[in-house]
Amino acid sequence: MAQTASPAPATEAAPSGKTIPVAEYYEGGQEAMYAFIKQELKYPVMARRNRIQGQCIVSFTLNTDGTLSGIKLVKQIGGGCGDEALRLVRLLKFNKPDYAVLTSLPITFKL
Repeated sequence: MAQTASPAPATEAAPSGKTIPVAEYYEGGQEAMYAFIKQELKYPVMARRNRIQGQCIVSFTLNTDGTLSGIKLVKQIGGGCGDEALRLVRLLKFNKPDYAVLTSLPITFKL
């Protein structure tokens, strides 16, 4: 059986090159989610001054009503990047999943 549509490849915005499971609940998918993050990201002054680059990872639970809970920083790179990553995750709006999803989201800081 031939497939008529193939899944979209992972975008450059996805730091690990993998599909983020919770991205399917974001309006527009993973590409739109990382476009929003890129648009809203405000590089911390301290991190820019000290040329800090890398990836912060934020863990959270997407509840059945579309809200986020248990938001915490799993990986910190310093210079205020962790606080900015937490702020960005709190801005994300997801659709309601059928069940609660525990996930982590990598956010890349690159000068």
